[in-house]
Amino acid sequence: MTYQLNYAAGRPQMYDKISRQQKGIRIVKALENHLGSLQKLKILDVGASTGIIDNELAKYFGKVVGVDIDKQAIKFASWKFKRINLRFEVGDAMKLKYKNKSFDVIICTHVYEHVPDTNKLFTEIYRVLKPEGIVYLAAVNALWPWEPHYDLPFLSWLPKSLGNLYVRLTGKAKHYYETPRSYGQLRKMIYGAGFKIYDYTVKIINDPVKYGYPSSWELLRPVGFLAKYLSPTFFWILEK
Repeated sequence: MTYQLNYAAGRPQMYDKISRQQKGIRIVKALENHLGSLQKLKILDVGASTGIIDNELAKYFGKVVGVDIDKQAIKFASWKFKRINLRFEVGDAMKLKYKNKSFDVIICTHVYEHVPDTNKLFTEIYRVLKPEGIVYLAAVNALWPWEPHYDLPFLSWLPKSLGNLYVRLTGKAKHYYETPRSYGQLRKMIYGAGFKIYDYTVKIINDPVKYGYPSSWELLRPVGFLAKYLSPTFFWILEK
């Protein structure tokens, strides 16, 4: 499995200011609920891409560092967003160049399925996080029937060889790059890295407006308990 070196170039949504800002606000609301004041905290966004989310986060945090292996996306972010407490760097999520225990908070949203070795990703995140530090994790669920990266049904349910054939036959890509995990698989991996998990998925469904989501999400409350396992995205806060 190789790197996706120019991911944002093929994803116009990565440059969508409004939707990306909204994601940043949702991250802030969840972290404020968990931590309280964020003003003195230093954070690292692993998978910063075009920097729109980090520019929003920099309004609330003491210092924000955004890192991504996508050179063109980081070039755009560095050119577009200028704040004294914000910087962007090209870097490998599986080999972070930062010292041990460098950050209070780490953001990892929709990244884990893209890296060649997810275990290394979480090991590195754990290493550069301070003791009792926090990770905000938004993670795609392999059991959700509609695969979001290729807009195809049941793709993530298939063995990789059949997934590769599926995306080729539908003209979506040459191969199925991403490797999503189920609730159980991801949970085991994160516990193995040494983290404690606080599950915010059901919390968000039970009170969506509080966390920056549409009030229509309240309609899911009767089946909210299932979201813990079947939601298209898991929203977790991890503690070292």
